[in-house]
Amino acid sequence: MRVRAIRSAIYLAGGLGLIVAIFTYLETIEASLQSLCSITAFVSCGAVAHSGKTTVFGIDDSYIGIGGFVLILLVAGISEIRPGQLLWPHLLLLLTTAGVAFSLYFAYVELVEIRAICYVCLAAWTLGFVAWGGTLALVRRVREQAPSPVPAGPGGADRPGSPRAPPDEK
Repeated sequence: MRVRAIRSAIYLAGGLGLIVAIFTYLETIEASLQSLCSITAFVSCGAVAHSGKTTVFGIDDSYIGIGGFVLILLVAGISEIRPGQLLWPHLLLLLTTAGVAFSLYFAYVELVEIRAICYVCLAAWTLGFVAWGGTLALVRRVREQAPSPVPAGPGGADRPGSPRAPPDEK
């Protein structure tokens, strides 16, 4: 897959994830939106929202989602602007991995502790996984395209300036 296509997948997942995360925030302030995704007692955004278990360190999970997807889009953009710097794709990998970890934690809380699932949250988690998968592919591709250092001989002895390099013959 070409780097442009990989970046497009990351942008698409990040942008859609941001929209979904904003919707989860709006659900918390507008109760009528919760009824849109409350289908059964198990598939119920309302049950999840009113559980009191949708925060981490006092921060609402919708804020974490919004901030996470904004950071993913920002770092992905910087990574594209500075293609020669490997720092940015690796930072993006760190962010998306953290997002996957949060998603797994929130899935555990919803399924095991709350015993209900919010399919809007599920959509955000899925988009986070897509961004993570795209970032893994991007890091792999960027590493392949990065100029490789000049390989040294055994023990690095034939590199000019090496302490074990053979003396120059004049």
